[in-house]
Amino acid sequence: MSYHFNLNMLGESDTGNRKEKLYGSRVVRGTLHLPPGGAKAVQGTLLICHGFKGFKDWGFFPFAAEQLAILTNLNVVRFNFSHNGVGADMGSFSEPERFAVNTYEREQEDLASVLALVHSEAFQQWKEQVYASLALSNPLRIPSFDSRMLVQADHASNEPTFILGHSRGGATALLYALDYSEHIAGVLTWNGVTNVDLFSTEQKENLRATGRSQVINARTGEALPLDAVVLEDLERNAEKYQIIERMSTAQFPLLMVQGSNDLPGFCEGSSRLQQQYKEAEWIIIDEAGHTFQAVHPFQGTTRQLNEAIEHSAAWLKKQLQYRYK
Repeated sequence: MSYHFNLNMLGESDTGNRKEKLYGSRVVRGTLHLPPGGAKAVQGTLLICHGFKGFKDWGFFPFAAEQLAILTNLNVVRFNFSHNGVGADMGSFSEPERFAVNTYEREQEDLASVLALVHSEAFQQWKEQVYASLALSNPLRIPSFDSRMLVQADHASNEPTFILGHSRGGATALLYALDYSEHIAGVLTWNGVTNVDLFSTEQKENLRATGRSQVINARTGEALPLDAVVLEDLERNAEKYQIIERMSTAQFPLLMVQGSNDLPGFCEGSSRLQQQYKEAEWIIIDEAGHTFQAVHPFQGTTRQLNEAIEHSAAWLKKQLQYRYK
């Protein structure tokens, strides 16, 4: 079962010396999937981060989240980054100017706020209301939480939190874990990005010359804008964003799940990462592409997607067993 929520962030974000005010409020929209067995069966939380041009309701995300909740007894939360460009309709890039300025820095802010939310007293109380509504068959309104008003629950530190990121979401998850390993129990990447600079030479030239460029959404054919701030973020944080080089100091469990036919350079990046961090587990799904053969709108699961889910669930259960020995 799934339940939606909104997390209201600050209305503007500092990026270097620039401030952009876009569409009014800054909102992270999320969906919580509850495992079967009731509140007492829950063993922790799994956060799912989408990738570039992705969103929480794309293709396999709802199905994968539901299956992982069932298989692991974890609360599973999938969410939209506040600047992913997908607005309140949840299905289209109705906020292209947000997309234009979506930096890794902003995604780190969003992820930190979602982590604070799931460990907050307000979120725990809402989950109790959700379980009560199940017993009474009463519908719940979609709650809105304020990131500035969150108070951590007393027992939150005892509940393990994992992060799963697909594509660029994998890089976002790894960057957070490298800085705050004490906050998480482990990271999973699905066809994860290891080199955050994926812009073409032409895009960079346009960004430097005019402050604007664009990227084509292959699924819809629409041209989505890019602002110079995304390149400024990469250059200002170049050392911090060197994921592969930093992995030699990593202190968290890591599972990489990857398709044998992933995008060019992605498998090579994972290989280099594992050389830096021998403790990382790397599973290759045979004949799987970047989305494990799943499409949007979702047309049902695939063998490749099922294997990714099964390997991930098994790894998560193993991590939980280590924790609760």
